[in-house]
Amino acid sequence: MQYKHLFEYAVIRVVPRVEREEFVNVGVILYCRGLGFLQTVYTLNEERLKAFSKDLEIEELQERLQAFERICKGRSEGGQIGQLSIAERFRWLTAARSTVVQTSAVHPGLCSNAQEMLDHLHSQLVL
Repeated sequence: MQYKHLFEYAVIRVVPRVEREEFVNVGVILYCRGLGFLQTVYTLNEERLKAFSKDLEIEELQERLQAFERICKGRSEGGQIGQLSIAERFRWLTAARSTVVQTSAVHPGLCSNAQEMLDHLHSQLVL
């Protein structure tokens, strides 16, 4: 039997008009301390997003989501936040904010393979 590790994840959402609180799920960020894992995966379905809000700038969304990836990887590409510990980076990325790109509440679970779980959650919650 494979050992199960505690993980935490949040759904990444695009919220075109914060005051309306409507959103489209575009990605997932997953952190697993036991495996030293912090990654995000996202899919920008341009047709779906434009149907939801014609005013969205897809290039800007892409840049913001790429910043999530850089911070997850850490190192200097992630800027000052990328220099923080893996747990601090996850907490920073999942902190509540009133912007176009937000995350859901953080949810826990157990997994033996963090990458497989991230792919599963992305498929289930985004695609």
